Amino acid sequence: MLIGDVARYSGVSTRMLRHYDTLGLVRPSGRTVGGYREYSAGDVRRIFHVESLRSLGLSLKQVGRALEDPAFTPSALVGDLIRWAEDRLAQERELLERLRAIDASAPTGWQDVLRIVELMQGINSNSAARRQQAVLSRPEGVSVPAELLAGAVLAETDPNVAGALRWALARSGGDGMSTLAAGARSDDADIRQRAVLAIAEMCEVPGAAAVLADALGDPDTTVRRHAALALGRRGVTAAVPTLVGMVVQGVNDVDAAEVLGVLSGEPGCADRVTTALVDELVASAADSATRIRLAQALVELSETPLRERVLRQLAQDDERAVALVVSAFVGGSADVSAEVRDDEGA
Repeated sequence: MLIGDVARYSGVSTRMLRHYDTLGLVRPSGRTVGGYREYSAGDVRRIFHVESLRSLGLSLKQVGRALEDPAFTPSALVGDLIRWAEDRLAQERELLERLRAIDASAPTGWQDVLRIVELMQGINSNSAARRQQAVLSRPEGVSVPAELLAGAVLAETDPNVAGALRWALARSGGDGMSTLAAGARSDDADIRQRAVLAIAEMCEVPGAAAVLADALGDPDTTVRRHAALALGRRGVTAAVPTLVGMVVQGVNDVDAAEVLGVLSGEPGCADRVTTALVDELVASAADSATRIRLAQALVELSETPLRERVLRQLAQDDERAVALVVSAFVGGSADVSAEVRDDEGA
């Protein structure tokens, strides 16, 4: 079979076949009377073998070694090829995300494209200061894709930069909710925390409340607390158990108490919140610090007969520190407050 016929049959160009011959990779078995290359059936099979190995990403040198060296084992090389392919895919995915981000910004000219690229480079900087500056100093009128900011929020570990990103995301003109919702389902608890914190600042966006409600059942306590604070501020009573738990545990208890106060103003919710705190008071009878935190939370609630009765009882509590603090809350007298300070100093 002449070289032209082989090229048509195999799909390999005549130029490449000559290159294979020069390298000694596939040499035709014979020559015609006129000196033209003549390929046997075995030569054609070898061409297909070469093309098959090339399709896996092997160089021509590696192909030659694989076909000629009986001791050559493919396992190590295939492992390297897998890693190289993964690296290329990661680079291609990164490029695709950049192009999508630019497309989402609806650029009207190349200057808009350059500004978005500059922002992306700043957000991806190794310097936290530069990342923050890139977010806060973007020019007016430059549309920043919300999904770009949402992805940066989920990846950001510096609290100051994260705050700037959440601020920018909430004001980006888009919601980025699909990216944040995916982050809230991540296997990484840190990413879920970042997602819930960002969604908490965007509760009016459709779908945000549902994601936060799911987060109340998250296995990570920090995620649950962030979700409870956000939902409680918007009158969602399902957050009550988590908020009461925060008061008991002394974790962001002041914030939790304030939110419980907001919830107690919801129709029919005051007695529920009060009862939940009273139940914890009974369970925490031997712990004065916890009882004081619970009393402080009770003070934040809307006035109800149950709340007033419990506070009066606490003002007469057997634990002196509890009684003094509650008396100061409900009475507000300067003499009682001074006594509390004297007692703490002792």
